[in-house]
Amino acid sequence: MVPLHLVDLDPRLTALRALGGFFALRVGEDADRRLPTLAQAYGPRRPDVQHASASDPLAVRVRRVAAALRTQEPRVAASVAHQGLAARLWSVALGCAALYGAVPDLAPGTLRWDPEGSAPDDLHLPEVRPLPGDAATVTAVVLRGHLEPLCAALRARHRVAPALLRGNAASALAAAAREITRHARPDAAARAARLSRDLLAHPLLSGAGGLTATGFRRRSCCLYYRVPGGGVCGDCCFERPPRSSPRAPSA
Repeated sequence: MVPLHLVDLDPRLTALRALGGFFALRVGEDADRRLPTLAQAYGPRRPDVQHASASDPLAVRVRRVAAALRTQEPRVAASVAHQGLAARLWSVALGCAALYGAVPDLAPGTLRWDPEGSAPDDLHLPEVRPLPGDAATVTAVVLRGHLEPLCAALRARHRVAPALLRGNAASALAAAAREITRHARPDAAARAARLSRDLLAHPLLSGAGGLTATGFRRRSCCLYYRVPGGGVCGDCCFERPPRSSPRAPSA
């Protein structure tokens, strides 16, 4: 298990690695500064840049996910891509808050991302700059700093319902807290649980789902059941996959 020492963030965030692949990220000299930043991913396509991963990183990621899932529905791929990136951002922030009592500055203009990488999303942070590990800071870093512009970018490109994206964000947060509970010491797990409860009560996430005796249950569906061979997730609002609509796939 990971020991809890509420100390300054170490420059390589090594304690995160023991929590699993969704928590670790490349830091410092391991970060590739040639990759696009997440700020570029949330912004409009840059026609002046020839390389696809830099001109429209978000479109590259959605296509990458669609190919991996063998789906022809862009909104399904967009939903799964959104949830994957949300899970990575929550995991890093919540994991650091639980283990260190602080979170790294994950500013979108600094945090780099490989949209063509495999899952979990490959994140690169050139420098670790500590911020307070409280709910208000995690909200500012993840919800306001990343998930709001990410949702806006996806909705501008694909017909993805706001409630679905809100459910994805809440589900990813609950999953990150659950993994910390499984792998960290009880005091770190308790800290993560408190933070996740506070974050789930935020207006941007409240109503997306609720904690039950067995975990978290969302009130929307991420559309994974529409993937060939897919089904419903463990926290889905559906108990079994609904019938697929006969209409043509949405753009």
